[in-house]
Amino acid sequence: MKKTMSGAIALLMCCALILSACGKGNDGSNNEAGKGNQSEDKIEEITIAFPLVTTSPKDLQLVEDQINRIAEEKIKTRVKFLPINGGDWVQRMNLIFSGGEALDLTYVAGGMYSNMVAKGQLIPLDELLTQYGEGIMSSLGEKYVNATKVNGSIYGVATLRDLAGSYGLTMRKDLVDKYNIDIDAIQTLDDVANVLKTIKDNEPGVVPLVPGAPGQSFRDNFVFYDSLADNMGVLPNHDNGLKVVNLYEMPEYKAFVERIREWYLNGYVLQDAVTNKTTTFELIGAGKAFSYLALQKPGFAAQETKASGTEMVAKELLAPVATTSNITGAMWGIPANSKNHEKAMKFLNLMYTDKDIVNLFDWGIEGTHYVKAGSADDHIISYPEGKDAASVGYNMMGWMFGNQFLSYVMQNDDPDIWVKTNEFNQNAKPSKALGFVFDGTAVKTEYAAVSNVVTQYRLPIETGSVDPAKMLPEFIAKLKAAGIDKIIAEKQKQLDEWAKGNSAQ
Repeated sequence: MKKTMSGAIALLMCCALILSACGKGNDGSNNEAGKGNQSEDKIEEITIAFPLVTTSPKDLQLVEDQINRIAEEKIKTRVKFLPINGGDWVQRMNLIFSGGEALDLTYVAGGMYSNMVAKGQLIPLDELLTQYGEGIMSSLGEKYVNATKVNGSIYGVATLRDLAGSYGLTMRKDLVDKYNIDIDAIQTLDDVANVLKTIKDNEPGVVPLVPGAPGQSFRDNFVFYDSLADNMGVLPNHDNGLKVVNLYEMPEYKAFVERIREWYLNGYVLQDAVTNKTTTFELIGAGKAFSYLALQKPGFAAQETKASGTEMVAKELLAPVATTSNITGAMWGIPANSKNHEKAMKFLNLMYTDKDIVNLFDWGIEGTHYVKAGSADDHIISYPEGKDAASVGYNMMGWMFGNQFLSYVMQNDDPDIWVKTNEFNQNAKPSKALGFVFDGTAVKTEYAAVSNVVTQYRLPIETGSVDPAKMLPEFIAKLKAAGIDKIIAEKQKQLDEWAKGNSAQ
């Protein structure tokens, strides 16, 4: 669910902000109101904004009160939550920044990041991290802290979670068992096709493969390149000697959409994927679908099982890779509107170091929203008797807040999930462009035009709904007319410049 929701929110944010006016504002670096003028004994209030990808938890105020008890004692700070409906996030944030509304700490999705920096909406954090963010630096590590740099400065801090991604196939366990499907034998898309054929031939009424979410294509969840944030100029095989190419002209892209078209004609994939509004979890839970491609991580099958109410199993098809997009997918930054830079950073540091703060964000209040499971592992919890995620009164997405490695683990989940996630992060292959963030300001007109073309063609082609032999050349021609080559040239220029100052490359 994390990947589905964050991907959808990031896409919405990215498209909307690209089309918005781009005006450079105060970078906050000389804002003396935020530096050195706060009494150590005086309690200051800071406002924290974050999107709600579910309905607002009814007990959110109770959790805020508990967090304030800790923050007031430790850093003389009170926090005031500003939860915003995910669908309204982009519009509301634009109004906050354009109106100069007070805001001290904000969630930042990858799709918004470079545009927020270009518009002067976030302040550089380097000095504040050195002074007040020691816990953030040590928790994330230098590689992941520096991966968010824009023009040599850090404007956002990634949440500590799965910071890499491996793509694979997620399947209903009941049907895997029923047809003795050997999961370990699934290594390639040809192997996937054989599995889909088994389901198609034997399970009428069950769609063998559906997209990861409404509005997603099959290519969205089988990525064999570094998207460089937006797919408008990509890095094949996460390397390619740092030469940026047009994704839609890649032979691998053509081969993939031709395969999906074949699956469509064979009845292996959802026939109305372009217009479908039913969530993947609903389709799986209702017994109408068998599998979907997804961005995976340790514990992913258990996460998806909870989301759909159906036991799922997962098979990795592409090895884990760490890209800038993985890292910047969920971050925190300090807005230029803030008058309390020090307090904002001190509280952000608590989100990465204080276990009580982390678990209040993630799970709520002990005894009310969760209870210790009473096992030898004191980090294992369960819902109070008679309660579940839907009825307990507080249910937030933990990956949005600080350091998940300090988060408790729900009973029946893998108790070593965070150890395995840390190993996953450390062992993932880094993209050659890890740490590069593209600034689209210079090509914002072309960016908007290309975005419109992509919106028109991407889903039909990447879900098999149209014949790529006819539509792909038309798609490429319209992309070129809209200015994609200019975007790629600008991205190549910035990437070359970035590489000069990056000795690891």
